[in-house]
Amino acid sequence: VQLQASGGGLVQAGGSLRLSCTASGRTFSMYSMGWFRQAPGKEREFVAAIRWSGGSTYYADSVKGRFTISRDNAKNTMYLQMNSLKPEDTAVYYCATPPRAFTLVPGTNPRDYDYWGQGTQVTVSS
Repeated sequence: VQLQASGGGLVQAGGSLRLSCTASGRTFSMYSMGWFRQAPGKEREFVAAIRWSGGSTYYADSVKGRFTISRDNAKNTMYLQMNSLKPEDTAVYYCATPPRAFTLVPGTNPRDYDYWGQGTQVTVSS
């Protein structure tokens, strides 16, 4: 399984970015997906997750109402639309997918995920 994250960059506070994560190596539509982030000196933290069907989404409280996770199973791609960005959103963002198919509720712990993308840097200036 390979995950390729892209779309990061430098943006001013209040701005927007859209991250993408393209997967290959197995049937994308059978697996939930998640976004995590890691700032310097901090542990990797949950950002958002989406069920394999796309019917349910989950968010960390810190991004709820500002970020939107979605997926296009026909394109094997997951997205994270980030609006109203804050300096505290600055981090490397990783996409990830768990080992088992058809999970009812995607995990929010990094240990729930076995496959990770390489990360994409998001920097929000004040």
